[in-house]
Amino acid sequence: MFVAWDQCELRPFLRGILLTDISLNEPSALTARAETARRGSAGDTRFRYIALAAAIAVLVIFAGVIASLIVGAWPSFKEFGFSFIWTEVWKPTKDKFGALGLIYGTLVTSIIAMVIAVPVGIGIAIFLTDLCPRPLRRPIGIAVELLAGIPSIIYGIWGLFVFAPWFQEHVEGPVIDSLANVPVLSTLFGGAPFGIGVFTAGLIVSIMILPFISAITRDVLETVPSVLKEASYGLGSTSWEVMWRVCLPFCSTGVVGGCMLALGRALGETMAVTFVIGNAHKISPSLFDPGTSISATIANEFSEATTPLYTASLIEAGLLLFVITFIVLACAQMMLRRMEAGKGK
Repeated sequence: MFVAWDQCELRPFLRGILLTDISLNEPSALTARAETARRGSAGDTRFRYIALAAAIAVLVIFAGVIASLIVGAWPSFKEFGFSFIWTEVWKPTKDKFGALGLIYGTLVTSIIAMVIAVPVGIGIAIFLTDLCPRPLRRPIGIAVELLAGIPSIIYGIWGLFVFAPWFQEHVEGPVIDSLANVPVLSTLFGGAPFGIGVFTAGLIVSIMILPFISAITRDVLETVPSVLKEASYGLGSTSWEVMWRVCLPFCSTGVVGGCMLALGRALGETMAVTFVIGNAHKISPSLFDPGTSISATIANEFSEATTPLYTASLIEAGLLLFVITFIVLACAQMMLRRMEAGKGK
């Protein structure tokens, strides 16, 4: 028992005393060590202050944007009040403005884009992760990610001059004719085949946000441990069951986060939507009819705003877009936290 105590406690204690004595006899080494510690402490302090300044700068910019929007939109808010939100009329010649048509177009185009892009993007990610042959994974992945690098104005020009005429002739016309006698669908997909409209804008935006959903979903799917997949296959699961019941639930938080990021991108899209949405300040039950969005209206009419109330109304529309985006992202954060809490339980 004494030997065990000697080996475990006494020898390290004596070794520490000897090392201390040696270090005391070497003042240069002790000074160098103190200087290194001092420099490290000073570097940590500077890094802490720089990081704090960066965080404060973000908050200051955020507060400045909100304050400038509120100040710029105050004349419109003072004139129309909260009725600006649920009023559809938009007549610059009479200084009468309402943002209901703009909000409707923004939300509908974003919903259409998400309905199309989410399943396609997740499907592309699943294919590239587990089903695609290895020689084709990198080329297809690069091709999908390159879609995110194309400027939005290129999407708009392509949509207006190439996609819209083709869509008008080969899709809108046959769909309108075939659904003419169906009660609900004839209203949603009726009217004249213009080619441009709310549905066309949603399709173009879905192509634009597709790389965000696909890339993020692919990255989080690659974090699924191989042992989970192998165990599922060992139990006789099919590829569909492994993906639907194992992989996607495991990384559901990342997939939802990628979809919410894409939704924020869709809500604020400007140039591509401006080209193909039709820029009509009205609410139409048909998705094929022209409409407008908040960002498209601001891009089209801000340079033409000749009265202070006109300018203030456009700024208030921008403030509404800011609020809508903030609410969507806040709801996404709450949903992600609930999902995380559910996983913990």
